[in-house]
Amino acid sequence: MSFLNAARTLLASSVVVAFAAASPLASSAAAAQNVEKRAYTITPKVFIIDMFPPEGEAWYGIPEFDLLAQNITVSGLSPLYPDVHCTLSNDICQIVTGESEINAASSITALVQSPLFNLTHTYFLIAGIAGINPQVATLGSVTFARYAVQVALQYEFDAREIPANFSTGYIPQGSTAPNEYPQSIYGTEVFEVNDALRQLAISFAKTATLNDSSNAVAYRANYASTAEYKAGSEPPSIVACDVATSDVYYSGALLSQAFENFTTLLTNGSGIYCTTAQEDNASLEALLRSSLSNLTDFSRIIVMRTASDFDRPYAGESDIFNLFYADQGGFEPAIMNIYLAGIKVVEGILGEWETVFEVGVNATNYIGDIFGTLGGTPDFGPGSVFNDNPVTKRSVRPKGRREMRALERRK
Repeated sequence: MSFLNAARTLLASSVVVAFAAASPLASSAAAAQNVEKRAYTITPKVFIIDMFPPEGEAWYGIPEFDLLAQNITVSGLSPLYPDVHCTLSNDICQIVTGESEINAASSITALVQSPLFNLTHTYFLIAGIAGINPQVATLGSVTFARYAVQVALQYEFDAREIPANFSTGYIPQGSTAPNEYPQSIYGTEVFEVNDALRQLAISFAKTATLNDSSNAVAYRANYASTAEYKAGSEPPSIVACDVATSDVYYSGALLSQAFENFTTLLTNGSGIYCTTAQEDNASLEALLRSSLSNLTDFSRIIVMRTASDFDRPYAGESDIFNLFYADQGGFEPAIMNIYLAGIKVVEGILGEWETVFEVGVNATNYIGDIFGTLGGTPDFGPGSVFNDNPVTKRSVRPKGRREMRALERRK
């Protein structure tokens, strides 16, 4: 055992003992048993990241493994979901982060910093439901992303107050028009994950028989009347396309088109706007920072989203009805397909652990953020701001027009 692992194990044991002494539950036999199980560092092969209970519960009571064999309280997780769940073998664990960007970032940060886990060789499977673009896929489909784009990190004007020549009230930060590349970059706008790993995950998921519902069949048929929504009218399938992150739960063709354009802009035309979610860029930023500290491996991340609802109405349906009142029938199949497709990915990784996955899947594409933080040159955005070297100073960041004007005024 290396000094680092020995230290982590000792620290984990100390934390567990301290928790046991302080907890009012420690007197129960069940609590004592859990403390005993946690008195060593857990090294999962696969860590499932879910965002809210229906996604998490998709994995419970299944025949393949028992995620509730160990329930491990981790300091800093959501007060609503304070436990990590693991199989008895420790091969598979799960976290429920809570919904939205702040919850996701906070929970993943707490997880990766916890001394209870060694995550240096762990594969992370982000497994949640999402809205879906009917130009690309349909209700119940299972998508795997290469890019995650933080689409709402922009200036915003009320739509009733935008200039007549603007197509949307969203303007990239530091810019003055919707189609200009952002001049002020924060670093979380775009993440790119390992495409070779994504392709393996897709190949595993394609062996699954996906769930569907009669209500989803009936609702998606409404999209057949619009040629560009043909994909939305077809049965669910496995699709390679990308995820948009926004705390705002939006709906409608105009906003969806604006964020599709922003995805195209930020990925230099290579991203495919497909699913809409609230957490992925936040989770990926936390994982990127932990990878920079050698606590995780950013090349071992899979972003899987299943389609629960359309991001825009069909022809003749109002935006309001689509969001609030339509019985789209996609929620139950989307939840079920997290398990049906996800279990194939988990089993694929475990089944080929020694021959393929233990050493890692070599990324043939750039992986990381828009800054080039982990090294390499991003194939999107303005290029690495760290001259193709990993970050050595956290204070370095690009300056946008607003920041530059403020600096000029100080001179």
